[in-house]
Amino acid sequence: MKDTQRRAKANRLSLWYGFEEMVEQHENKIGLWYRLNPSEPAVEYTWRQTYEQSCKWARFLQDNGVQSGELVGTYLINSPEFMFNMLGSWAIGTAPAMINYNLGGDGLVHCLKVAGSKVLIVDSAADCVERIEEQRERIENELGMRIIILDETVKATIDAYEPIRPDNIFRDNLSGEFPIFLFYTSGTTGHPKACAFQTQRAYALGQPRLQTTGLKAGDRWYDCMPLYHGTGCTVAIGCMLTGVTLCIGRKFSVRNFWRDIHDSQSNAFVYVGETARYLLAAPPSPLDKDHKLKAMYGNGMRPDIWRKFQQRFNVPCVNEFFNSTEGMFQLLNVCNGPFHEAHVGHQGAIQRWNFRNTYVPVEIDHENGDRIWRDPKTGLARRKTYDEGGEIVVRCSTEKDFVGYWNNPEATSKRFERDVFQKGDLYYRTGDALRRDADGRWFFLDRLGDTFRWKSENVSTAEVAEVLGRFPGLLEANVYGVEVPNHDGKAGCAAVYIRPEEREKFDWSGLLQHARKGLPKYAVPVFLRIIKSPTTMHNNKQNKVPLRKEGIDFDKIANGDAGQEDTLLWVQGDTYVPFEPQHLSSLGDGKARL
Repeated sequence: MKDTQRRAKANRLSLWYGFEEMVEQHENKIGLWYRLNPSEPAVEYTWRQTYEQSCKWARFLQDNGVQSGELVGTYLINSPEFMFNMLGSWAIGTAPAMINYNLGGDGLVHCLKVAGSKVLIVDSAADCVERIEEQRERIENELGMRIIILDETVKATIDAYEPIRPDNIFRDNLSGEFPIFLFYTSGTTGHPKACAFQTQRAYALGQPRLQTTGLKAGDRWYDCMPLYHGTGCTVAIGCMLTGVTLCIGRKFSVRNFWRDIHDSQSNAFVYVGETARYLLAAPPSPLDKDHKLKAMYGNGMRPDIWRKFQQRFNVPCVNEFFNSTEGMFQLLNVCNGPFHEAHVGHQGAIQRWNFRNTYVPVEIDHENGDRIWRDPKTGLARRKTYDEGGEIVVRCSTEKDFVGYWNNPEATSKRFERDVFQKGDLYYRTGDALRRDADGRWFFLDRLGDTFRWKSENVSTAEVAEVLGRFPGLLEANVYGVEVPNHDGKAGCAAVYIRPEEREKFDWSGLLQHARKGLPKYAVPVFLRIIKSPTTMHNNKQNKVPLRKEGIDFDKIANGDAGQEDTLLWVQGDTYVPFEPQHLSSLGDGKARL
């Protein structure tokens, strides 16, 4: 906080100045390391070269009409250019709007519209270009956005610029509220919503993380998590502010992970829960412990694999944090031993006292749309004990305590709840249920609502249902997540209603292709449940509860309430085919994987 205030007073609040300080201190040391795959040589940039490339990018962006105070549309896979674009945008008083490169169709156009950028920088990977080209007319004509495909010709054009430092005038009087980047939720109620990561919060991404991981300037941090995500991007930025070498992986790969860790000589890496599980499931390798790791940093590490992972791969320290895109509820667990295994955060006695009325567990009415339970007489909510837990609500002085959703005041307002424990109070709903034990350890319980996680991503049931509902002959799609034996997270399942006379000739292959075109890969339903009648409740809203309870368990379906005669399909190749009990057994035996 003091560092931020000092920088603001000196009119040097932009992160560009923090980056320049690192360049001056570590000029000829390696700042960036990157390798597309182990069969190719690694590409390295010194801090000075990284700085010069960023200056070139700044001029390139300006020459393409980007002005201070605007956002740069960014549709890029992990690469050095991702960082050059970000650093270069800071140099001229702008920031990237980081679009999930898996998005296509309406979801993509929506995110671009929210950002309001004039320029969209697109990765040259074939699948990225294909998704953009499918929406080119809308992007250029409806949104007035210029598309720049980052191919070799464009890279050569950028490289030809002189590395001239942009004048301070482009960063003068930068507001602490201006973003260092715009990033997006996964879309819990339809399309993704955007949040600004404000400059005034950004310097906390540096030294505090070095303190908890044990890293220092000159160490190396491997990051193969998507840089458009908050976890991957904030770690990358932290490196640029602390003199830590950022080692970039193109995408997460079990096959390449430990080779990259070894060859990059990394001292820490970023993870999400499924990352650790996938690595643990791989056969043992001489590379498992042939590394210089001091720590791993991320979120979602599962309790059942925590100790196994640390022991097998000899990772001394786990930094498990709990947070969200909105950034209103933050926890950290620094695990150096058994006491801190398998929880998402820890608060000592002083912190517990200070936050006793700030992070508060509240009872939820699960039968009525996961609303906060209200006393019929007083209208007030019921506070739960920390040991029992509940949805965590965060006390606020005003609605300005939450940075809000970018260009979406209506969605911002919906995150607040008033008159919760007494008349006139104001709380922010996190949508996450947790509990805290007597020792201050926080444990994750559940994520409220319909959203589920699959393949390390949050899947919006509303968005999936909307896309499926556009397919001819499909009258209703009720989307939910189902547990699958030997798989982490929940796979997507859609209970679909098709007229009886049309079912025999229904185009299942066409439906799958339609879903793949309109949705990110991880959001395409793995299973379909062919229902005999629509699944509405008394108020004509879809009822997901019995469908979720029965999942893909044939016994539960046959004896359940959602539709005992319903049948199941699953994805095989390029179509949906019948899913039978023997297939479920194969999943349970580990003979089949999704």
